[in-house]
Amino acid sequence: MIVTEPVVVIGAGPVGLAAAAHLAERGLEFLVLESGPSVAAAIDEWRHVKLFSPWRYDIDGAARRLLEESDWIEPDLDLLPTGGDLIDEYLAPLAKTPQLADRIRYGAQVIAVTRVGYDRIRTAGRETAPFLVRLADGQEVLASAVIDAAGTWRRPNVLGGSGIPARGETEVADVISPSLPDVFGRDRERFAGRRTAVVGAGHSAATTLLELGELAEHEPGTEVIWVVRGTDQARTYGGGAADELPARGALGARLKKLVQSGRVKLVSSFRTESLARATDGRVVLTSGDEQVVVDTVVNSTGFRPDHDMVGELRLDLDPILGSTRALAPLIDPNRHSCGTVPPHGVDELTHPEPGYYAVGAKSYGRAPTFLLATGYEQARSVVAALAGDWDAARDVQLNLPETGVCSSNLAYGDSDDEAAGGCCGPAPQAVSIEAPVSRGLATGISGGLLTVIDAKPTTQSGCCN
Repeated sequence: MIVTEPVVVIGAGPVGLAAAAHLAERGLEFLVLESGPSVAAAIDEWRHVKLFSPWRYDIDGAARRLLEESDWIEPDLDLLPTGGDLIDEYLAPLAKTPQLADRIRYGAQVIAVTRVGYDRIRTAGRETAPFLVRLADGQEVLASAVIDAAGTWRRPNVLGGSGIPARGETEVADVISPSLPDVFGRDRERFAGRRTAVVGAGHSAATTLLELGELAEHEPGTEVIWVVRGTDQARTYGGGAADELPARGALGARLKKLVQSGRVKLVSSFRTESLARATDGRVVLTSGDEQVVVDTVVNSTGFRPDHDMVGELRLDLDPILGSTRALAPLIDPNRHSCGTVPPHGVDELTHPEPGYYAVGAKSYGRAPTFLLATGYEQARSVVAALAGDWDAARDVQLNLPETGVCSSNLAYGDSDDEAAGGCCGPAPQAVSIEAPVSRGLATGISGGLLTVIDAKPTTQSGCCN
């Protein structure tokens, strides 16, 4: 049986569209399925958030080449874009290029991927059967290969300190805000004059803490509580002036100052066991004998991938992170910051199921060390392999900045626990990587999102943006 169906790309975010651009350059047939009504629907939910890295590090090479064939006006490469800028000035124009415009289907939510006529058990002839991609509306699409760039934004971690929902968490869902609320915009009334608990120790938490601290200066009665599981926040305060991206390096210093000033109350060693409604309508978070009583809670505990939709495929997932086993030791947040992740490509992303590749934030599973530039290189390598150009596929090129402050929901243990060094502490010693490297820095998007540079109500985003 000869498979002639297109390559299906799941997700029209930055990495999914980068994969589409490379597929177009290679002359391969493809179809992009985006669950939202427009390009990068997940990013649109945090369009108010500013990235740490300037434009020069936010644009994929193949995507740039396609855009340069149109009337695209390149943004000022030294400016820091917001999520909205990323969509309006880059991703939306990219999606409208002639090479991509007719290949993107919106409102196409993928709920399952399998092989035609094959469940996970059946082997004989499996590799020649096309993939079957089922959508929420019941339609089905056949594919010769699947590049899964669905990300993790739709699957936030739970508030429960043991990895499962805290008791009562579901019952008080109406007072739990998702990560990166628009504190100065659409969500202002939810926080102004009220007491808020921000749970988590990564950059998405820092973003919200700094914005709420700013809001408290203008709205009397606004109180901010930072709830973390760890006992030492050195990892969250991060690398400061040592960070190669200055805007990102300012994050920890500003957050530390906010806590020291008392404008944010830090509650550490708090592993949420239960949430319950108080008689006055507020919510009570409990950890052992300690309680935190607030009006609303922001869940900034990070994200996890959805592997349910590919449950009938043969995946070799690391039991801890949920990435491929080959990738796991390269991205382990207990050993790496996002700046020390080695270059990797198709070989590290390959599963026992031929032709299925998770790229972007989803490829990292629950590791918070993802970078956007890493996702672009993953897409380039995978597409080269699908085109049969294995020399190019294995010529991975990546140059990452040294940093101690990339996105993380890690707040476990103390700063003297070397095994937990990871993403939000001082970066491990830079590693020497035996691989070709391209010029420039790396930039990231998902897995946790960032904060303000100055006192203005402007936020920043990205794993290591």
